[in-house]
Amino acid sequence: MSLFAWFRPAVSVLTAQQQQRRDRLPAFTELGECSLREQRWVVVDVETTGLNLNRDQVLSIGAVVIEDGAIDFSQQFERTLQREGHKLSPSVLIHGLGPSAIAAGCDPVEALLDFMEFVGDSPLLAFHAPFDQHMLGRALKDSLGYRLQHSFLDVADMAPLLCPQAQIREAGLDDWVRWFNLQVVERHNAAADALATAELALILFNRARQQQIHSPLNLQQRLGQWKRRQQAPSF
Repeated sequence: MSLFAWFRPAVSVLTAQQQQRRDRLPAFTELGECSLREQRWVVVDVETTGLNLNRDQVLSIGAVVIEDGAIDFSQQFERTLQREGHKLSPSVLIHGLGPSAIAAGCDPVEALLDFMEFVGDSPLLAFHAPFDQHMLGRALKDSLGYRLQHSFLDVADMAPLLCPQAQIREAGLDDWVRWFNLQVVERHNAAADALATAELALILFNRARQQQIHSPLNLQQRLGQWKRRQQAPSF
């Protein structure tokens, strides 16, 4: 056995019913040429035990749906996950999820199955999406033996792409909330942050249409071009 295998968490043992639910999860679909308005988007945010991509765990998941050009408040998701042996860490000062809240949470297998059933085959949006994507992907693999392949678009990249006049590259969610004068009542829990990100995304979709970006695929392509330009060496 490899030495590193000792550090990898074992995949959870699923019941027959849980295996059936996992196997029935819809396959992801590639972004297409429908309009931005027609696309169902799931906006997600996670709270974690810390920022280490390989060691820390997902503590809570919040998500809302954008559909028909608006936030659909009838489609909201929020779960806190049980984590055995969870101890206080500096991150609790941000998200407020102490040991008692974690102990009262949902079984991670059930919570993650619920989340993926909520997502369906829709693409996902998040602010600083690579972090959420990686942490969710790890959690799904460890708990369900499931490989996350859904498209993720990063609202943190969409904002400077579509609003270069703001000149606030590498800004946080709070910076863009202030830039657009959004009235955000609560922050730093997964559901509230997902809602704030969704409100920002709606504004950005409108800016995208003004710039002749009309489909999810076109937006993904423009984001890829923009990121390559940002990463290109300057001479």
